[in-house]
Amino acid sequence: MLDHVVAVLADRGYAATRFIDVSGASGVAVSTLQGYFGSREDMLIEGFRHATSVAVAAMDELAAAFDDPWQQLVAMVDRGLSTDLATWRMLMEFWTAAAHDAELREHAAALAEQYREPFADAVRRGIESGAFTPRFGTAAIVEVAVANIVGLLYPVVLGHLAPRDTDYRDVVLAQLAFALTTQER
Repeated sequence: MLDHVVAVLADRGYAATRFIDVSGASGVAVSTLQGYFGSREDMLIEGFRHATSVAVAAMDELAAAFDDPWQQLVAMVDRGLSTDLATWRMLMEFWTAAAHDAELREHAAALAEQYREPFADAVRRGIESGAFTPRFGTAAIVEVAVANIVGLLYPVVLGHLAPRDTDYRDVVLAQLAFALTTQER
C-alpha cells in the first residue's frame, strides 16, 4: 500500500493527494486508509519513511556485497544517483511541505540521518581498516556525498539534468576519493 502512496504523491503532489486518490490506485477502501493513516500528513510521513527504508535496505544490501569499503561507497553512490523519478518527486513534495512545518522537519531530519548511516558506516570501516586516510571529518565527508546525490532532485524532476548523460558520477567519486585519500583517484 505504501508503494501506492508514494506513486500517488509523486504523481499528484502533496497538496492534491486525497485518500480517494490512494484508494483508487491501491484498491483499498478510503475508510481503511483513513483508519490506517489518520491524516494526509501522516500518509506523507509514512510514504517518506517507506521510501527511505527501501533506499537504506538497498544500500545495506549493496554494501554487504563488497568487502572493500570503497566499492561499498561506489555502489551506494550509484544507487543514489539512479533513484527513480517517482521517489525523487515524492521526496520533493515531502521536503517542500517540511519547509513550512516544524513537525515534518523533525521527521525529515530523522529520516535523512537514517539515509546517511550506510555511507557513514562504510567510511568508518574504511578508516578502521586503513583503506581511507580522511582529509576531513567523517560527518562532513558523508554530508557532501549525500548532498551531491540529493542535490540532483530538483534538476532531475524538472527534466533539466539526467546524471547518466554527464560526468556527474565521476566528479562525485573523485570528490570522495580526494576527501578519503584513497588510491582510486
